[in-house]
Amino acid sequence: MGYRVEKTDEEWRAELAPDEYQVLRQAGTERAFTGEYTDTETHGVYSCRACGTDLFTSETKFHSGCGWPSFYDAIPDAIEFIEDNSFGMKRVETRCAACGSHLGHIFPDGFGTPTGDRYCINSLSIRLEPKTD
Repeated sequence: MGYRVEKTDEEWRAELAPDEYQVLRQAGTERAFTGEYTDTETHGVYSCRACGTDLFTSETKFHSGCGWPSFYDAIPDAIEFIEDNSFGMKRVETRCAACGSHLGHIFPDGFGTPTGDRYCINSLSIRLEPKTD
């Protein structure tokens, strides 16, 4: 696909913890309500855990009650959208546009948010850099 950050499978395996690799590189999903950022309210920027590209800001994070960190918008051009028809469902997968790592999915059910969208993101796919004043 021609990503900006390209590594071999062996390089990804060496750099990522097994659970991170399973989510980021094999499109896995962490169990609901188990992720480190599900209820986080810390201000800052969320980046791709695989390559460090900034993806979301805390200003767009909201509590959706779905069990995963939810955002209503992403940093422009940071996310790639892929049709996902796995498990008999029609969904839209979100990937890091820089390295192609799986982040989660986007749903049009972010009612009450400015965009109407809900990015449902695995905590294992992102890393929070707290904002320092």
